[in-house]
Amino acid sequence: MLRTISTSPTRAAPHARRALAACAALCALALAFLAVPRAHAIESLQQFPTTVLSIRTHKTTEWFTVWIADTPERSEQGLMFLQWLPPDQGMLFPQDSPRVMRMWMKNTLIPLDMLFIDAKGHIIGIHERATPRSEDIIASPAAVKAVLELAGGQCAALGIHVGDQVRHALFGSSPAGPVRK
Repeated sequence: MLRTISTSPTRAAPHARRALAACAALCALALAFLAVPRAHAIESLQQFPTTVLSIRTHKTTEWFTVWIADTPERSEQGLMFLQWLPPDQGMLFPQDSPRVMRMWMKNTLIPLDMLFIDAKGHIIGIHERATPRSEDIIASPAAVKAVLELAGGQCAALGIHVGDQVRHALFGSSPAGPVRK
């Protein structure tokens, strides 16, 4: 005996419509995913170039080992996601020519002191203890050759002030003397 299976359009249509709708939704989701710009992968700070610089205060000379944010991607990354910054380390954001710089703390988990440095190495502005994860813009008071980020509170702890001198090849000078370990 032969048995026939009904293939009536009235029964198959709801299932086919649901399958088609699900397929269309998956395609739309895939297209939306492809259209979203990709964030840059976080580069290990060990891959950043490092250098030594000094800051001559009115009392003494302070030494720092700093990472150099020497590409747009490294500048964008900065010290994001870092959970601790030793007091004698930081990051230098050099510019080819002086310009007003605008910084923010999005995805930065620790407070930072931002030192705005002119082409001759003079600190022309300091923003102390920038608020972690803030999207508020922190701008230099004038055109600067670089911004130096240090652990939050270091400027106050070491007596670093506007007018102090940063010594580094970027500013036409080199630090001389021992490096703190």
